[in-house]
Amino acid sequence: MTRSHARSSLAWLPGFVLLSAVWGSSFALIKIALEAGVAPPWVAFARCALGALTLLVICVLTRTPLPRDRATWGHAAVVAVLANTVPFVLLAYGEQHVDSVLAGLLNATTPLMTLLFVPLLVPTERITARGVAGLLIGFAGVLCVLGVWRGVAGGTVAGTLACLGSTASYGASFAYMQRFFAGRSGSASALSAAQLVCASVELAVVAPALAGLPHWPGVPAAVALLALGALGTGLAYVLNLGVVRAAGPTVASTVTYIIPVWSTTIGAVLLAEPVGWNTVVGGVVVVAGVVVTRLSDRA
Repeated sequence: MTRSHARSSLAWLPGFVLLSAVWGSSFALIKIALEAGVAPPWVAFARCALGALTLLVICVLTRTPLPRDRATWGHAAVVAVLANTVPFVLLAYGEQHVDSVLAGLLNATTPLMTLLFVPLLVPTERITARGVAGLLIGFAGVLCVLGVWRGVAGGTVAGTLACLGSTASYGASFAYMQRFFAGRSGSASALSAAQLVCASVELAVVAPALAGLPHWPGVPAAVALLALGALGTGLAYVLNLGVVRAAGPTVASTVTYIIPVWSTTIGAVLLAEPVGWNTVVGGVVVVAGVVVTRLSDRA
């Protein structure tokens, strides 16, 4: 492998790390909105609508045209269901019944869920024994970071199943995106904007049916939803699509292994929460798992 090829093979890494940091703050933002009385479907709608608005503004400023062919919009609608409409509602519902630690742990099962769908939707994506080993190593790192031997309280069966349902939907979305959507013509911002526009329309129909009309949640919750939509959903989906294009769905889904590390770091810096030895060791194991998974994906 040449030096230039080695550099290009890791071009996805900065976006991967930034994406994990942005998504690492999402659980706290969702919790703020839920505690202010925002119903889960409206949390999901706000995420998608504000994210779509952010990306549409980016497309206007950069003079990037949205997709025009029906096939792309059709696939965008399917991706929106799998990556936004279903998992956003399920995750918000789950966080009403489980604490953020358990929600983060369950979210880290996304790469394992992706493995279930990749062979069905992306036959060219090889799933090797080393790839499976890397995913399991990363998951072990997550368990270490979270210190699960101390027990994880605050969960209910319904909340746990909702969080697991969201990760299953995410797993399907990664595989479907790689097979039918990520490779289509158009910039990442334009394709992501199309995806979130579709999700916003879908949730505009679903949210009133499930939760009635929304209400003003107050300034703190509104700011949390703005950050969740503009950064955690809008800009983050551009980064996500770029990683899927560059590294494939299996590697892209391992971003959920890094999210708990960022969540712990943010808590330590902003909330003065203690950081134990398990956080440092678990973080190293998480990174090792991602590296092993990436090596298995290299020809």
